[in-house]
Amino acid sequence: MEVIGADGVHLGTVDKVEGDRIKLTKADSGSHSDHHHYLSGGLVAEVEGNRVRLSANADNAALLEEEEAGEAIADLK
Repeated sequence: MEVIGADGVHLGTVDKVEGDRIKLTKADSGSHSDHHHYLSGGLVAEVEGNRVRLSANADNAALLEEEEAGEAIADLK
């Protein structure tokens, strides 16, 4: 499934759901394409068809992406 921000901009593709987080495919992990990034399930506004729409715009949601252990990507930059 495609993950889009509230603004309709593509953010990633769901690999699978683990617990309360969405695991994105490696190919959609930006500069860290050698591993997966995660998004909190709390960001999901709705699921419609083959799309997961988030409650935050894609730019803001990208700042909230997490590493596997839970640390925010933005905090590691």
